[in-house]
Amino acid sequence: MNQSKRARMGIIFFTILINMIGFGVVIPVLPFYAERFGATPWEIGWLFGIFSLVQFIFAPLLGHLSDKFGRRPVLILSTIGTATGFFIMGCAQTLVLLFVGRVIDGMSGGSIGAAQAYVADITGPEDRSKAMGLIGAAFGLGFIFGPALGGWTAAHLGHSAPLFVAGGLAVLNTLLILLFLPESLPAEKRSQGRREPLFPRLLEHVQRRPYFTVVATYFLLIAGFSVMTAVFALYVAKRHGFDEKQTGYLFAMLGVIGVVVQGGLIGRLVKMFGEARIATAGSVFLVAGLFGTPFSTSIGGLLLACAGIALGNSLMSPTLSGIASRSVDEKWQGRALGVMQSGGSLARFIGPVLGGWLLTFDLEKPIADYALTPFWVAAAIVLTTFFLCLRLPKLTAKPK
Repeated sequence: MNQSKRARMGIIFFTILINMIGFGVVIPVLPFYAERFGATPWEIGWLFGIFSLVQFIFAPLLGHLSDKFGRRPVLILSTIGTATGFFIMGCAQTLVLLFVGRVIDGMSGGSIGAAQAYVADITGPEDRSKAMGLIGAAFGLGFIFGPALGGWTAAHLGHSAPLFVAGGLAVLNTLLILLFLPESLPAEKRSQGRREPLFPRLLEHVQRRPYFTVVATYFLLIAGFSVMTAVFALYVAKRHGFDEKQTGYLFAMLGVIGVVVQGGLIGRLVKMFGEARIATAGSVFLVAGLFGTPFSTSIGGLLLACAGIALGNSLMSPTLSGIASRSVDEKWQGRALGVMQSGGSLARFIGPVLGGWLLTFDLEKPIADYALTPFWVAAAIVLTTFFLCLRLPKLTAKPK
């Protein structure tokens, strides 16, 4: 990769990092912040999920716009929206206004598909999974700095402080894109297929079996992971006595694992074993971690289970994105990856709402059984991805 590509990858890396820092900031803080406004576990689940419900609607639209007008304008607009949403949440004095900020942030968060399409524009098919692994490393770093930043600033400066910090980082991100990120999609490639509808024409531009198997697998992966995410802060607070700062540091540990795997190991592992096998192995680690978490009675057991969750997710996400990208015609990268991210966004809505509802079944149980139901349901959901991964074929050449 030449110096120009490295610079562009660096800015895209930072763009996704800021998105994930913003996503991670709220994980240890949002449940307790919402409780200030009288929110129930069910409402907290909705507060987590509404972000992704809106993202589900807007991700394909932003992907289409990035194919039509280029990646850069979509990324600029999205980072401005992210900053706006965080500032509104930081200023919120009611639960309704908190929801408004989450909705605006969710509308802007659909830019992940455009960012992935940018990566696909500047990398060859043989390097695609490795590049997606670097993007996955940005997700991992977001899970290091986001929750740690959220927990630390909330503990020292109040629950609204991390939201203002995340908003400021999004403003910085906008400036970097404006000043240093060139467009990756030439005008001549935008002109072809401009008027084509997303469906059913998408079917003509993908290898159907690998693409739709990956979309289904990714949906279930995110759904199961999001069930855990929504209840995790409350779980460690009740079962292990963690506060916001300690919860943030625990999520930071998960992020470290994600960075090591996705930023350094995934390229080598894919060359040795292939994407489908790596994704399958990841599903095994993730199921074991989710199933084992409620059994953890010590900090050591909790860390071991969380390591399994982080390792499994880190092995699955970049390989699934790489398979999806390689099964799509280059002129449809933004739309096809936008559909995949839209499915992930829908899963991130369903998962937290389902997790909040499942948690209500454990409120009257002994403390040793707190959050048992949502964790086991999450494990069962992810178990289905194991069988789907077994169906992932080796890809042939990209469709013409």
